[in-house]
Parts: sequence; C-alpha cells; structure tokens
Amino acid sequence: MKKKYKIIKDKEFGYLRADPIPTPEELKVYYREEFYTPKPFNDSSLEIQKEGQKYYDSRWEGIYQRCKLILKSEKFSVFDIGFGYAQALLYFDSKGIEVSGLEPSPEGVQYAKSKGLDVYEAGIDDFTITKGRRFDVVMMLNVLEHLSHPQETLKSIQTNLLNPGGIVVIEVPNEFNDFQTTAVSEYNIEEWWVCPPHHLNYFSSSSLEILLEKCDYKVEYMQGSFPMEIFLLMGDLYVGNQELGKKCHNRRVEFERIMRKHNKTEKLQKFYEALAKLDLGRTSLVFARSVLK
Repeated sequence: MKKKYKIIKDKEFGYLRADPIPTPEELKVYYREEFYTPKPFNDSSLEIQKEGQKYYDSRWEGIYQRCKLILKSEKFSVFDIGFGYAQALLYFDSKGIEVSGLEPSPEGVQYAKSKGLDVYEAGIDDFTITKGRRFDVVMMLNVLEHLSHPQETLKSIQTNLLNPGGIVVIEVPNEFNDFQTTAVSEYNIEEWWVCPPHHLNYFSSSSLEILLEKCDYKVEYMQGSFPMEIFLLMGDLYVGNQELGKKCHNRRVEFERIMRKHNKTEKLQKFYEALAKLDLGRTSLVFARSVLK
C-alpha cells in the first residue's frame, strides 16, 4: 500500500511540501523500485532533447547571457547539479566556459564523459565529491522540487560549491498557480501536478524567493515561462493526453520562435518577467547571489 501524503505549507520557509517528509531510506527504495520502472532515463530522453535542440539551446543561451550580466564577466565557471544528459553543460562548454557537474545516473555520467566533460557520478546532494573545487555559477534545473530538505541543499551549496559572490540558477515547476487551480474547478479534475514522493516540494516564484532569502541569497533576476495551463482554459484538456500535450508544447515553441524571428526577444523576456511577478507561468527561473557573510 502506497504511503499517503498531505500537502502543507512549510512553517519555517513558506513553500508547499509533502507531509510527512519521506526518510532517506524510503526515497532510496522509491527511486530504485518505482521511479526507474519503467526506466525513464534512457536514450529516448536524449532523443527528445536532440529533437527539440533549437528550443533547448534558446533556454541555455538565455541562462548564459543572464549569468554574464549578473557576474559582469564573459568568463565564469558552471557546476550543474543533476545534469542528466549534460545538454546544458555541452552548450556552456561550446562557449568556452569551464563546466562540471554531478549526476546520480551512470548513463548520464558516461555520456557526459564520452563528450570530454569533467563530471562526477554522485548522489544529488553529495557536494563533498568535488573536494573543495568551487564555481561561479551552480545550476539546479528541475531538481529542488525532488529534495527532502531544499533549504539544507541551498546552504550546502554555499559551504561546498559556490565561490564568494557566486550565483545559483534554479528552475522549478510553478505549481498551484491560478491557471491550474481554475482548470481544476472548471473541469472537476484532480490536481494532476501533485505527485509525492516524486515531487516533494511545490513552489511559486514568490515562495521560492522567500526560501532563497532565508538561506542567505539575494534574488537578482526572476522570470516565468510560457503558461502552458492556459491551453486548458481554452479547452485543450491535455491532462492525461500525451499526444495533445505534445501538440500544445509545439504551439508554445512556435510562438517563441516567431517572436524571436521578428526581433521581439526583449518583449518576450519582459512578458515572462511579468508572469513571475504574478506567480504565473509553467516554471520559475531564478538567479540568486549568495550573500552569506
């Protein structure tokens, strides 16, 4: 029988999370027996990224440019936590940036090393593996929502990985947003995004900012992403319909492509910045500087 979880507001840090928090042993069993069955970390996930390489490259380029602006430097070092098939690291490497990262999956690490990258196979929060090596930028893209104690991970990054004045780049799903909850009410469907123990934490842009500030970071920049749930409110009920979900994603990609084609990249960026202020958008992307004394 599966363990039952409630979603509560964390009393100290303010974000929503699963209760009770699973023990390390429970998570180990879950990832060994359920998360990888059927095994999602396979060549198809790499094929999907390759298929949408222009879209993903535009994401990496946006992160790259924002890091340059915040750090006021063309040259900096990047460490990616949970890098998967290392597509972001390969993009940064192509820009002449010093890159490294850690990944629990042997397949991902093997692929990264086959491309000449200096990376580590380790647990998602085993930062001592770098043996004191530090970086200007630490990325966690779609990682923080999986962690039992995200505040401890953020503090450990400062202690073990980040150069003084360095920045973290964090992307998380933006959950319980108004488009999602309106769709639930309108169509009488379940809160499909709630899925512990796979996702333990449920952030908005504002709750992520509060967490970062309480962990001695200052948010330098924040943006949302295209509000995919708007398709639901226009009648495209893609929840549980993978084929329709892919079509909606492709429409989003085409929207961004056309905006960039017609030199509206800056306006598109401002649109996504405005979404973050409203706690809207499918994801929240945050750049925050460590201010730990």
